[in-house]
Amino acid sequence: MSCGNHHDTPCSEVLDRVYSYLDGELDDSGCADIRQHLDECHPCLEEYGLEKVVKQLVAKHCGCDPVPEDLRAKVMTRIEQVRIQLAD
Repeated sequence: MSCGNHHDTPCSEVLDRVYSYLDGELDDSGCADIRQHLDECHPCLEEYGLEKVVKQLVAKHCGCDPVPEDLRAKVMTRIEQVRIQLAD
């Protein structure tokens, strides 16, 4: 996904790292890059909002259940497949 505007951090990179950002797994510089991009890019901000809501729902309803180790990889693979389909 790209909004068509130039950003220091490309839209695709921001969306690839949004879960790491939400999980607090990025260093200060990485967080600052993501925040700056989201401040400048409305489409990515909307996508970030959706991702944040999904993460909150999962945490609320599945927080007590053990998560299979390969679940994150499967979810991320499926998200990438959908992004490719939407880009076509």
